[in-house]
Amino acid sequence: MFAARLAEVQDSAAAALQAAIARQPAGELRDAMAYAAQGGKRLRAFLVLESAALFGLGEAQAMPAAAAVEALHAYSLVHDDLPAMDDDDLRRGQPTVHVKFGEATAILAGDALQTLAFGLCTDAALGPHRVELVAALAQASGAAGMVYGQMLDIAAETAAEPLDLAAITRLQAGKTGALISFAAEAGAILAGADRAPLAAYARALGLAFQIADDILDVTGDEAAAGKRLHKDAEAGKATFVSLLGLDGARARAAELAAEAEAALAPYGEKAETLRAAARYVIARDN
Repeated sequence: MFAARLAEVQDSAAAALQAAIARQPAGELRDAMAYAAQGGKRLRAFLVLESAALFGLGEAQAMPAAAAVEALHAYSLVHDDLPAMDDDDLRRGQPTVHVKFGEATAILAGDALQTLAFGLCTDAALGPHRVELVAALAQASGAAGMVYGQMLDIAAETAAEPLDLAAITRLQAGKTGALISFAAEAGAILAGADRAPLAAYARALGLAFQIADDILDVTGDEAAAGKRLHKDAEAGKATFVSLLGLDGARARAAELAAEAEAALAPYGEKAETLRAAARYVIARDN
């Protein structure tokens, strides 16, 4: 059930996002935006739509928020891959945007995807709480969230000592976890409901997701991952694997997945696909 539902969301969210991009002026910038938005797991869109379903909100009502979080995520990847950041040449099995279109166009495409995300969050279909949604996305993606995490990651590259476990956890709570938290809480925001259970779910899910990424960087296959692997070890960066070991990292990821599932108890059987997502993030191969 989970795999089928995730595949549905991959198609519907991709279509919604590409339709939004297609409404922009034609040219190289739009082409680069569309290229950047291709592929991916669409886990964040899935979390938006499934959290909305918990409160009886249909896909049509929540889809602008799902497309928005994917646009924001695509922007973050474009900028993360730049030579001044992680300097990657492969993403989702294809040349990165700056490799294909040039660095200046990649920067502008990322900028445009970011602003598109906030525009999508103002769609009237989202209902009366869309201002709260915009505020939540700004909090998750800016200087207190994802961008903050990226800044910590850059600073760690020149730090005198490798990061300890608490510092890595704080870094990843921003860089990876903040946007996952926004996506998982989006349904509650749109419904004007209590966000606490989904916030607890998302905190555990986001950290489990990142630990799984660190494991894949050591054990994964580049063809399946669609990106360069082993870069963290080559750069001497501290990761959950370097600090906990492979077995310890796997055990911690499993604990976090269980915590995420337990946090969904208030929603009963309605949250089964979200529980399956927690199991998926630690079992995936990309």
